[in-house]
This record gives sequence, C-alpha cells and structure tokens, in this order.
Amino acid sequence: MGKDVIIACDFPSRQEVLAFLDRFAGEERKPFVKIGMELFYAEGPEIVREIKARGHKIFLDLKLHDIPNTVMKAMRVLSGLDVDLCNLHAAGTVAMMKAALEGLTRPDGTRPLLIAVTQLTSTDQQSMEEDLLIREPIEKVVRHYAQKAREAGLDGVVCSPRESAEVKEACGKEFLTVTPGVRFADGDTGDQKRVMTPAQAKEIGSDYIVVGRPITGAADPVAAYRRCVAEFLD
Repeated sequence: MGKDVIIACDFPSRQEVLAFLDRFAGEERKPFVKIGMELFYAEGPEIVREIKARGHKIFLDLKLHDIPNTVMKAMRVLSGLDVDLCNLHAAGTVAMMKAALEGLTRPDGTRPLLIAVTQLTSTDQQSMEEDLLIREPIEKVVRHYAQKAREAGLDGVVCSPRESAEVKEACGKEFLTVTPGVRFADGDTGDQKRVMTPAQAKEIGSDYIVVGRPITGAADPVAAYRRCVAEFLD
C-alpha cells in the first residue's frame, strides 16, 4: 500500500457510519477508513466485514495492550477479518509485540500490517511526566518505542507528525509512520496537542495521515476529504 489519507470513522452506530460512507458512493477513490473502539464495541466484527465488502481498506484501531498470550490470541481473531492495518501499544513490551505478530500471521504467511502506538497525540511533555512518571523528553520516548517496535518486527508506528521524521531517521525510510493529530490550517485543534496540517505531514514524510473531525464534522465531508487528499498526496 502507498501513502494515503485515512478517515477516522468514529461513529457510535452502523447506521451513522454507513450513512457517512454513502456520501462517497460516487467517488472514484474509495476512502481508506479507520474503525475504532467506539464503533467496533457497538457493532462488533460484522461492521468490519460490511465496510470491507463495500471496497474500503480498513485500519482497525483497537490499540491492544495485554499480556503476550492474550494479545496473540486476540490478533489471531482479528487476522480473520481481512483488515489492512491494525495496532497495539508499544508500551506492552517487545515480547507482547512479537506475540501479536505471531497471532496475526495466517497459515499461508500473509497478515495485515501491524503498527505500534508510541505516545498518544493527546499526551504532551507535562502529562507524560506528571501522569505517567516518564521523565525523558517525549521525542526520545517516541524514538525508543519506535526502535523497540522495529526490533519486534512490526511494520511501523503511530506517532505525531512532529515525530515522523525522527522515527524515519531512527528506524529507516521503509518503517511506516501513521500520523493522527492532523488538522487543516484554518481548523480547530480540539483535544489534540501535537498537530500538523496535511501539507506539513507530507513535507516531513508521514506515510499515512489519520483525519477525523475535520472531515466527519465538516459541512461537506467529501469536499473536506478531497482537500485533505490534495494537500497530502497531490
């Protein structure tokens, strides 16, 4: 898969997400979509199958984080949903990430891409130090987690666009960076603290950007998506 814009379909129900995706029925480019906890917990695996049947690539964003054996078994289930990309927390350790890869890999050797969350884009230096008791600079923490994900054999990481270039430097150009926290220059940053525009994310080398409210909350979501694609890909 090449670089792309991923729409975060953070809707509470099947009806709402399908009504949203219906807006793109006439588009030549089928949007790559992210299904997160809210929708997955509300509708279960069937919503993944239904959206996949419509021809969309899917990033299943469940951020697994548990003991290695539990994560391995969970990934074995997720590998049967034919998603294109899924994730876990790098903080679960190299052992957990290796177990996840084992569970995700099908008998024929194929598997979805697997990436690790480094630090959530809602986390800043102050909250990391005060809430998580991590005293190192956030850039150093993200770099370390990325290197551990690469050591475990993962395909890339989720990180802020601000850390994408440093991750590439530490882990190689082929190591994927999937970057949420992307907002239009004239948009509201909401609860995100480490943000960039699509054009800035392109400039520093992000492979995928994840964009939610600037598209899903727009008066014209299709136009907002096209704008995002134009700024990031064209």
